[in-house]
Amino acid sequence: MKECSFEKNLKKCSCSYSSCSKKGRCCDCLTMHFSSGELPGCLFPADVEATYNRSIETFIETYNQRGPWW
Repeated sequence: MKECSFEKNLKKCSCSYSSCSKKGRCCDCLTMHFSSGELPGCLFPADVEATYNRSIETFIETYNQRGPWW
């Protein structure tokens, strides 16, 4: 498996939660969000990510309304 690059991940991280200790640490971020039944903010469009509602239901709803946005 390829090693994660914190610096590279941090540059691309779109999470707007400024005090997140997992920013740029994707493996830790995914583990934390999955354990709460959520998805990380980077999987949402910017306006939805800014609401901090990262539920799987919100992701599905947004996808159904907008289609792929990435």
